[in-house]
Amino acid sequence: MASVTIRNLPDDVKQDLRERAARNGRSLEDEARRALIALVRPDAEVPRKSMFEMLYEMSRPGIDLPIPPRSRARIPTFDDE
Repeated sequence: MASVTIRNLPDDVKQDLRERAARNGRSLEDEARRALIALVRPDAEVPRKSMFEMLYEMSRPGIDLPIPPRSRARIPTFDDE
């Protein structure tokens, strides 16, 4: 595989890429690699996910359920019958 060095990349572009990588659970390098592949070969197959990426995605939380409002506990009543 080849290596590429990109010089004079604006800081804000690098930061955006870093944030995008964090959202996707990837390294900056992997996110840049995937972005370049998608740009140069839009019809190419997306690189397969690593085992780490699959486990990470499975461990991510799903939807957030609303927490119901709390109320004071009721005092139990004991009826003598």
